[in-house]
Amino acid sequence: MSDDHEQLALLKGAVRRPKVPDGAALAPELPVARVAVDVSLAHLDRPFDYLVPEAMHDTAVPGSRVVVRFAGQQVSGFVLDRVAESDHTGRLGRLSRAVSDEVVLRPDVARLVRTVADRYAGTFADVVRLAVPPRHATTEKRAARTPAGPVEAPADLSGWDAYAGGAEYVSAIAAGDRPRAVWSALPGASSGHDIALAVAATVAAGRGAIVCVPDATDVARVGAAMADVLGAGRHVELTAALGPSARYRAFLSLARGLTRVVVGTRAAAFAPVHDLGLVAIWDDADDLHAEPRAPYPHAREVLLTRAHDAGCAALIGGYARSAEAQRLIESGWCDELGPSLPARRASWARVAVTGADERAAAADLSGGRARLPHEAFTLIRSGLDAGPVLVQVPRLGYRSALACQRCRTPARCAHCAGPMAQRSSDAEPTCRWCGRDGATWSCGECGSVRMRAVVVGDARTAEELGRAFPQVPVVTSSGEHVRERVSAEAVLVVATPGAEPATEGGYAAGVLMDCGLMLSRPDLRVAEESLRRWLNATALVRGAEAGGRVLAIGDQTLGVLQALVRLDPAGHARRELAERQAAHLPPAVILAAVEGPVDELEALIDHEWPQPFELLGPVEIDDDSARLIVRVPRHRGGELAEALRELQAGRSARKLSHLRVDVDPAQLA
Repeated sequence: MSDDHEQLALLKGAVRRPKVPDGAALAPELPVARVAVDVSLAHLDRPFDYLVPEAMHDTAVPGSRVVVRFAGQQVSGFVLDRVAESDHTGRLGRLSRAVSDEVVLRPDVARLVRTVADRYAGTFADVVRLAVPPRHATTEKRAARTPAGPVEAPADLSGWDAYAGGAEYVSAIAAGDRPRAVWSALPGASSGHDIALAVAATVAAGRGAIVCVPDATDVARVGAAMADVLGAGRHVELTAALGPSARYRAFLSLARGLTRVVVGTRAAAFAPVHDLGLVAIWDDADDLHAEPRAPYPHAREVLLTRAHDAGCAALIGGYARSAEAQRLIESGWCDELGPSLPARRASWARVAVTGADERAAAADLSGGRARLPHEAFTLIRSGLDAGPVLVQVPRLGYRSALACQRCRTPARCAHCAGPMAQRSSDAEPTCRWCGRDGATWSCGECGSVRMRAVVVGDARTAEELGRAFPQVPVVTSSGEHVRERVSAEAVLVVATPGAEPATEGGYAAGVLMDCGLMLSRPDLRVAEESLRRWLNATALVRGAEAGGRVLAIGDQTLGVLQALVRLDPAGHARRELAERQAAHLPPAVILAAVEGPVDELEALIDHEWPQPFELLGPVEIDDDSARLIVRVPRHRGGELAEALRELQAGRSARKLSHLRVDVDPAQLA
């Protein structure tokens, strides 16, 4: 019995008690704090009022972190406001602890978080985690408090002269105006420099800027241009690769107003930049801009929301153009910045399309033939005489899909019916599901024991090229082994989309392999995404005036490949948007994908959705869940998000399972 009492005493001693007694005096002014608690339950997605003890009067300021007692637990939160009285008629609890007086959630960012949560049918708590990084106390105490020096307006805007209205756009920013534009950039290293010029004009006008790019490689490229134009120490970089201390230090520099420019990946869209004058996003169609965590906001939409709220300039740039960017042009919200036809022809490599060689593509596992068409072989050979050559391959691996050599039936595992694949040249085919060896495989249709490659990855392509050009080094860049740069010597570079390394002076030639395979993905945005990947690779090749040539291997009659040959992303975006408008697909409409158990989704068919609406499904996506799609006209998008929030709140209050809700998903198969 005594042991039990001792254990109980230990447990009681371990319980963390509030540091402020109930009888303590309250703050002399504005004694009520409105707190956003860190709770993701949809039915509790609202601020809660707490009394501010006198001891916390100077530290529990709006935008600071606090700890409160909520539902019997100590929960962190942010002070949104301090008021004199509460609308709550019951007894108010008190703040348990003021973490620090550091303002980490500025009012404009808090408004943005609330707007984004409402737009994507999410909660404030889920979005604020994307906006405010975890606290690093040591960094908070030691971080610099000296502001960066002034920046002069750029005198030379010649980089923007290649675009109709480009110089006028930057001049308008320098004058304090808020122009908004969609920019079709020319290839080369100048794109980062051009962005830096626009940012310099913004900073010289006394305002701040946010630049969002897809990945860390782009951050380094644009950041180097920013340091060259603005000077050292006048911008910060925010990426997921930064450690907790470095990330929080950069965040504090912006929150304290010491630095007014940030270059980063999608999380930078929420950065607390003071006096925001410009938001810019590069390659907005890249799926890396879409947040993979609920409620899945897209950096482009976050930045456009900030531009509207702050009344600032906006720039959407890239080699390709998304349908969403085209809609902004056609709605009149954005102007169009594009190169003249002579500049486009001179700056881009000359592109041609050739059909695949079916005889070479049909090589079986014992064959030694490369699947390169004769035209591609000739281009690579001549390109290697002038420098490095880039070969883009759409898939990772060796042979990631196999079929019967005789009847073309997909090769399936005899045990689990999973797809067969080959991981290397000296490996036996194995099942991608159960891993069983396929040495004894035979076709269930014709009995053949020979296989052919249906999908060939980068490793197999590199092997084929090594045999075809035995005197030339072959390097790969893909997956977890991505090269940032390669030498300007004669070398063959095999890379998957997005992993293409840069090279000094550009590649002498480029080959885009298996274009039909890239277009075969079951995705709403497959044509747009394919063209984006091809243009990004083509942009790494020298311009036509320098002899640069690109060969795409695919069906010459496809419209998207013809857009590549014409180097016309704007024309393709116009057609893509028109097709989506005719088919009632985003961005012409607002679409929400709701995933959960089949029976629960079927019950939503009779839910009160905003009129007019259309339901698609529910359709099973695996053994445990299904998908229901709800789409409404764009002007009803806010009402749809509100209906989804109410649905989630009702389920949360009844302690029902959570439904996955994705408004305007980046990918929809």
